[in-house]
Amino acid sequence: MTAAVPLRRMAMISLHTSPLAQPGAGDAGGLNVYVLETARRLGRRGIDVEIFTRATSSRQAPRAEIGDRVAVHHLVAGPYEGLDKEALPGQLCAFAAGLMRVVAHAPEGHFDVVHSHYWLSGQVGFLAAERWGVPLVHTMHTMARVKNAHVASDDRPEPPGREIGEVQVVEAADALVANTDTEARDLVSLYAADPTRVHVVPPGVDLDVFTPGSKAAARAALGVDADTALILFVGRIQPLKSPDVLIRALARLARDSRIGRRVRLVLLGGASGTGLEHPDAPRQLAAGLGVADRVEVLPPVGRPVLADWFRAADVVAVPSRSESFGLVAIEALACGTPVVAADVGGLPVAVGPGGVLVQGHDPVVWAGVLGDLLDDPRHRESLSRNGVRHAAGFGWEATVDRLIEVYAAAVATAAGQRAVAS
Repeated sequence: MTAAVPLRRMAMISLHTSPLAQPGAGDAGGLNVYVLETARRLGRRGIDVEIFTRATSSRQAPRAEIGDRVAVHHLVAGPYEGLDKEALPGQLCAFAAGLMRVVAHAPEGHFDVVHSHYWLSGQVGFLAAERWGVPLVHTMHTMARVKNAHVASDDRPEPPGREIGEVQVVEAADALVANTDTEARDLVSLYAADPTRVHVVPPGVDLDVFTPGSKAAARAALGVDADTALILFVGRIQPLKSPDVLIRALARLARDSRIGRRVRLVLLGGASGTGLEHPDAPRQLAAGLGVADRVEVLPPVGRPVLADWFRAADVVAVPSRSESFGLVAIEALACGTPVVAADVGGLPVAVGPGGVLVQGHDPVVWAGVLGDLLDDPRHRESLSRNGVRHAAGFGWEATVDRLIEVYAAAVATAAGQRAVAS
């Protein structure tokens, strides 16, 4: 039972992106949501959570209390702005030094466990865990070897240095948290992870925010016409997420007599990663295909407004080339909107019976699937009901229940090993 778990205080490391950043912009995405949602719920269970991230503005307080027994430390490591993720390995030493300075005054046993997120955080995490004599729990979120197996033709593969760093973290971690069984198998087969150290803990959805609601009311609030056939994409604008597939599919749908006059695509997110090299690529592609008036690119929004966008959409499309889970999919389902997603990574688990999976990224195929669904309201209604029931099993409380079990097991194992060594 969680009440008996001997956890008092833990450190979370999210080096490359702050849990306070707006998801969908820059490097912020599902990882940010995961860290913030789990930290707050751990705090409500009586566990103090200290989150360490890199400062990206001089206006950020060195330590910010965000309630629920959670604090975020902004550590100076490199310039505040203009430093992309690829340059961050050069700041690992500075970040680690800043972290050690923050807790230098703390007595032995100050933290019970370290949970690092993404490989950069893991590099600092295994140093900190060893220094404090506590176990390291690590969540990859994405893996270079998986991404490189599905890299788009207009994207760059992840560098060898990242692969090496990920292998080191896998070897050092006392426990590895995988989002799905597929990710767990990838850790074992691609990184030689010890299967006994790999634990499957699905992410969650905030079932208080993402709820079914009136499509008409949502459309009125957002200024979407009642008769629009709305396809929604939510996420960072970059080749990995493949928004171009949807724009090309839309160009075909626009010629379809069934829905052509009404179909519209909204891309909700900001340029990120290699997408920063061509931030206007979606608009330029839409103009070149003659559908500029049907494609709207909007900045990311806060969660209540995002929930309205999900409710307003007829279908949410997730054409990613790689996803460890797919929080967008499960959030859309919780709002009662069916999902069309690529059959990759953790998306089959996230989508379940609430949507349609598509093999590959051929825009012709995607146009066919989207067109059929947009033209079949009864099918959409059936998927909507299935999706709401499916999402109900993925609340963040269930995620935290399982995480606490993983933490407790790691702490107990470490204590046993110390007892044997003494």
